[in-house]
Amino acid sequence: MRAHRSGNHQAAGHLPLVAIVDDDESVRESLPHLLRGLGFSVKAFASAESFLSFEDMTSTRCLLLDVCMPGMSGPDLQQELVARDVRIPIIFITAQAEASVRERLSQPLVKACLFKPFSEAQLLAALDVALR
Repeated sequence: MRAHRSGNHQAAGHLPLVAIVDDDESVRESLPHLLRGLGFSVKAFASAESFLSFEDMTSTRCLLLDVCMPGMSGPDLQQELVARDVRIPIIFITAQAEASVRERLSQPLVKACLFKPFSEAQLLAALDVALR
């Protein structure tokens, strides 16, 4: 089943926009390709700062957000979004496998934390939760 086919993911005929914020170029190249194939609209950003300057930020339905990035980190971006009253469901992605990472990221808007490398099935399950 493609992600956009479950009824609540698609509004007014538009594909849900998933934003990816990750400093790793390979992630910014591979994830959009996968997500478009699953029926999502995708925009990728190399930094938290570039996402914050995205004019269409509020149309983002889900944010795939790297935890550790140079400059503003994923959790820093999350705090900035809360301060701006921007409520976007977040799926954190990280290469840090410590359980404490997951605990630090527990917030109402954090829907999942995926550890790299993650499977397509894990990503779809997290997106399903985030887009409910």
